[in-house]
Amino acid sequence: MEGCARERRDSSFGRVITYSPKVFIPLTQLCRDVCHYCTFAQSPSRLAAPYMTLDEVLAVAREGQAAGCTEALLTLGEKPELRYKAARVWLAENGYSSTVDYVTAACKAIVAETTLIPHVNAGTLSRAELAQLRPVMGSFGLMLESGSPALLARDGAHFGSPDKKPWRRLATLVRAGRLKIPTTTGLLLGIGEDRAQRISDLKNIARLHAKYGHIQEVIIQNFRAKSGTRMANWPDVSLSELLWTIAAARLILPTDISIQAPPNLSPDDLLLLADSGLNDWGGVSPVTPDHVNPEAPWPEIMRLSAVTEAAGKVLRARLPVYGQYLNDPCWLDDRIRPRCLEVTDSEGRVRSDQWRPGEPELGPPSVSKGPALLSQSREILAILDRRRRGEALEHSDVVRLFQTVDIDREAIYECANQLRSEQVGETVTFVVNRNINYTNVCKYSCAFCAFSKGLPKSEGRERPYDITGHELARRASEAWGLGATEVCLQGGIHPGYDGNTYRTIVEAVKAAEPELHVHAFSPLELHHGAETLGLGIEDYLRVLMKAGLDTVPGTAAEILDDRVRAKICPDKLSAGQWLETMAAAHRVGLRSTATIMFGHIDHAEHWATHLLAVRHLQLQTGGFTEFVPLPFVAREAPLYRRGHARPGPTREESRGMHAIARIVLGDVIRNIQASWTKLGPVEALHCLNLGVNDLGGCLMNESISRAAGAGHGQCWSPAAMESAILGVGRVPSQRTTLYGSPPEERKAQIQATPLQILPLEQPMAKIKAEKKRA
Repeated sequence: MEGCARERRDSSFGRVITYSPKVFIPLTQLCRDVCHYCTFAQSPSRLAAPYMTLDEVLAVAREGQAAGCTEALLTLGEKPELRYKAARVWLAENGYSSTVDYVTAACKAIVAETTLIPHVNAGTLSRAELAQLRPVMGSFGLMLESGSPALLARDGAHFGSPDKKPWRRLATLVRAGRLKIPTTTGLLLGIGEDRAQRISDLKNIARLHAKYGHIQEVIIQNFRAKSGTRMANWPDVSLSELLWTIAAARLILPTDISIQAPPNLSPDDLLLLADSGLNDWGGVSPVTPDHVNPEAPWPEIMRLSAVTEAAGKVLRARLPVYGQYLNDPCWLDDRIRPRCLEVTDSEGRVRSDQWRPGEPELGPPSVSKGPALLSQSREILAILDRRRRGEALEHSDVVRLFQTVDIDREAIYECANQLRSEQVGETVTFVVNRNINYTNVCKYSCAFCAFSKGLPKSEGRERPYDITGHELARRASEAWGLGATEVCLQGGIHPGYDGNTYRTIVEAVKAAEPELHVHAFSPLELHHGAETLGLGIEDYLRVLMKAGLDTVPGTAAEILDDRVRAKICPDKLSAGQWLETMAAAHRVGLRSTATIMFGHIDHAEHWATHLLAVRHLQLQTGGFTEFVPLPFVAREAPLYRRGHARPGPTREESRGMHAIARIVLGDVIRNIQASWTKLGPVEALHCLNLGVNDLGGCLMNESISRAAGAGHGQCWSPAAMESAILGVGRVPSQRTTLYGSPPEERKAQIQATPLQILPLEQPMAKIKAEKKRA
């Protein structure tokens, strides 16, 4: 049975075992229940005060925050005011109507004064009490313990404990489900129940989750006798019973529920526990003791990590609320969800680094290293070997690569680098180009975009602008004079533009500099132009080609998964429309790039869908010249500022995207590009060891990343780029847009003229006025 449980665990959670770094805040140790195994509950005479003060709560919380904790575990006795006058008096004197009222105040203080996320163990609660707590906690915990009514008999462990009646606890779990509160529950083994009862309890929990989807984890906790209690002479649960119940839980419960066993209650058996079917160690505190089991200290994180790795797993920190509840706003209040997203990665675990796309480096560049004791996964090695042999990967294969990139990074990066060497050699290419974003006025309101602005009556950080035809020509000629071979033209979807506008933009550039390569118009702009003229997309592309359009940027792809697009850009092209527009461009003879914008509300499944969709189209058309991962720059993005997105990918997720793009696409799209404006030059150069062979353009001007908050500059001169490439032991090579070699006179022009271009954003001037002057 344990073998089947391990296989089921591994198929769902891979090689990760999680824990929650927490502080334990025992808000009150008064309790109306008298469980016969408990040393947590005390009488008023044995306590200095009935409750911790808010200052004491915050002192512990701040200590935990300083130690890197993310969870504030508030544990307390149940409804002590119903038993103790001292509790009633303290609450009344301090302005609280009940213990739950005070727990709410404590959570509010923690949320207001720290970055911690409250997880509340407050016992059985009414619907109104749960609703009161929901806005200020990330998750709720209530151990079922046991559904056996026999435990309430005179000689039972729960005699005299009204809140341990199974129906009360199940009713509270139902209420939490109806209110969509992520909930932890569990069993306490060895207090008088038998295996049949445990199986019945696990099935009841599974039924609750099937109906409400709110059970995030189930704790399988072993009874340990404590001196000074009525059950001091009761035998501890055997290890075999504990392992059997963990395995049973893994086989009975749905695979999206985590199984946890407290490591401090079985300190000598951690290796066996890690191999039993659990995938979580629960909360572990570097600051506070386990006040419920004070005789059992938490294992040090380093020891827990070593034991986990010895079991062939890797330890990762998580939040008190699990990742599956973070992206859907119905599960968390707007006061809690943003602080969760701020510190999580795409798997919903605590971010492994503080790196942010677009942000300056805070120290020397990080070097990726795998876990010291952990061997590479045979599953991952098999996937990579199949790819080396040229076999196509399935969607599930690509998902697994993304999910394990922080664990099996060495194998993945080595494979990507090997494929890069075989496919394109040691040369690193770049193009000398200029970005011209001709308008930032846009009728769309994509949730990730900080570049677009409304019409002049709108207010914003940057004023709206619309560059005239004369200014377009001037910038094109200036770029040509500085040695550029390409201008990249993109802008917002201006409501005053039609298909003729885009044609006149191309004509203005070509009239000024006929030999300058025009790389212009996202699929969304192409659709807008075609629709306004009543043309099919292919007919409209031919109009633009006749005007001088040379290639098309494959931007506006974001994530080619309509579930994600419905949340971040619901009124833009669907994934299918984007792919069909690119296919149409390829059919009429236009080459294009392909992009992905990742690290916001997306995760591995979406990334795999995107890469395979691009691969499928490339196999049909062969029209993509390069693939460009674009990490989400969050600082000024509305989606992030509203608290609805992560702050971009982690560094390892970004590196993994570049490497896996090479692995999945490199045989059909030879060129994988690193966007230095988003990564920064140092990180972009590091990606050259992860499958990247192109650094994109010198740009001269860059507006879109800068508007989102990126601070890596607007221009990287060819001389500086060549020097940087040589510095990492690779061979620099200037290229054209289509990866040819530029004419020698263009290269000579670059050597003769340093690039020093300042942004030139003109006040709003309608292009139709320009047309009248023409």
